[in-house]
Amino acid sequence: MAASKDPRPCSIADALALIGEKYSLLVLREVCLGNGRFDQLVRNIGAPRDILATRLRRLVDAGILTKRVYSERPQRFEYRPTPAGLELEPVLMTLKEWGDRHLRGGVDLPMVVEHTCGNEMVPVVTCRACGEPVHHEDLTAHPQAEGWTVTGPTAA
Repeated sequence: MAASKDPRPCSIADALALIGEKYSLLVLREVCLGNGRFDQLVRNIGAPRDILATRLRRLVDAGILTKRVYSERPQRFEYRPTPAGLELEPVLMTLKEWGDRHLRGGVDLPMVVEHTCGNEMVPVVTCRACGEPVHHEDLTAHPQAEGWTVTGPTAA
C-alpha cells in the first residue's frame, strides 16, 4: 500500500518531528543530568559537532532549552531545560525503563535514577483523573481530526 500524502493528524508525529531527530533526546538527557556545556554534550553523546549545534539551535528555537553565556572570551554557552523541556523528563525516564527491561533484561544497567524517597525511580503512567495505572485495554481512542476515524480517513 502506498504512503498517504495526507497522513493522520497526530500530536505524536508533531512531537517526533522536533524531538525525534537523531541525538535530540540524548541532548535532553544530558541537559537534564546537568551537562549543558557544548564540550560535555559532544563527549557524552558522541554526536558530530555540526549536527549537535543544529539540534541545540532547534531545541532552543522550540522553547525546550535555554541558552546562556558562561564565558565571554571565548564566548561559550550552557544549555538548560525550560519548563517545557522538563516536562519531557518523564518521557526519558519511561524510555529508559523500557530499555532497561526489554533491551538489557534488567541487568548491567548503565544508570539508576534515585527518587527523593531513596528508592530507584520506576515510572508508572497513571490517569490524572482517577490516579489508576494506565493499561492498553483501559484506553479508547476518539479521533478529533475532521475526516478521520480510528481505522483511518473517512470515505470522501
